Amino acid sequence: MYDYLLILAIILLSTKAFALLTEKVRLPQVVGALLAGIILGPSCLGILEKTDFLVKTAEIGVIMIMFIAGLDTDLEELKHTGKISLVIAILGVILPIVMCGGVYWIFFERGEAFSLAAFKSMFIGIVFAATSVSITLETLNEMGLAKSRMGTTIMGAAIIDDIIGIIVLSAAMGAGNGDGDVLMVLLKIVGFAVFTFVVGIAVHYVFKKLDNYHAQSRRVAVWALSFCFFMSYAAEEFFGVADITGAHFAGVVLCNITKTKSMVNKKLTVASYMLFTPVFFASIGINTDLSGITTELIIFSIILFVAAVLSKIIGCGFGAKVFGLSSKESMGVGIGMVARGEVAFMVAQKGIDAGFIDQGVFPAVILVVLLVSLVTPILLKIALKDQASEKAVVATEM
Repeated sequence: MYDYLLILAIILLSTKAFALLTEKVRLPQVVGALLAGIILGPSCLGILEKTDFLVKTAEIGVIMIMFIAGLDTDLEELKHTGKISLVIAILGVILPIVMCGGVYWIFFERGEAFSLAAFKSMFIGIVFAATSVSITLETLNEMGLAKSRMGTTIMGAAIIDDIIGIIVLSAAMGAGNGDGDVLMVLLKIVGFAVFTFVVGIAVHYVFKKLDNYHAQSRRVAVWALSFCFFMSYAAEEFFGVADITGAHFAGVVLCNITKTKSMVNKKLTVASYMLFTPVFFASIGINTDLSGITTELIIFSIILFVAAVLSKIIGCGFGAKVFGLSSKESMGVGIGMVARGEVAFMVAQKGIDAGFIDQGVFPAVILVVLLVSLVTPILLKIALKDQASEKAVVATEM
């Protein structure tokens, strides 16, 4: 009856231990959490397995991560970068869906019915549509380029990129869950947008009032989390939109209420970090069964990796070049958008839970998401070495 407590203890200890180890070798901590799930899961030791408790706890983790991501949205950054970020983000979503989805189609879907093959291929592409800017931002900070035109462009494009990716995911989930009428799916998404706008205005007004008098009260964080869960429920139940979409936009509603945002972010980040996020990443590792790895899957992973890297460099780099950035800056923008992270893992998890991603392909997808995240800082440092040196020289002279 109380096995779930032991499971939680094992997950929390192992994910943190592995995260510390990966941090020592300058890898993202999420890599350690995923490794913990793989090693303790069915692929290796078999200590942990998928349960209803873990599925629901991991889902709360996903929702909290997306809510915090929404809170971290910088609307001023979006206003500043404007059209260029929008164009870069659009191209950075379209090309990965086409290129990565195309690789999957060629390898696994040639004999399937066209509609099913196209849908499953598109879902693989959606996994690689969103960008994880945290890895890029950390690298640019080290190089002194985070506040450059290139750095601010990447930040703005990554924010829009995630929003577009989440909306595309919602459309795909709606179409794949039996509502094949594309018009109906689009109407539901528009309905959710209107619902979010109306509810958002009311909630924003209430929290704006609280910001002046009760922003430091712990109750505010509880109310904010309650709003997040309500929006997640409403998205799924009333509009057939992914629950993480509701959570993300709940965060966006509160993102420019300064004191409240700070308090809520601080409290929820601690709660998420201590329990729900480790369970989410461990559950992905548990679902990643490596026992079925074949030569074909390895070749597929290599080609998918190349497509995942080139699709962002070409799409985002071209968009930056069109708007007047130099060749080196455009290359930097393209490489900076290569990293995938939490959103990609979430989409992959959604795909396998809903049956849109085959269990046998899932390990390859997770592996490629990890690899593109690991290679991004290396490529950035190589491509922008001269600019970083120039920045350092200017700073020294001043």
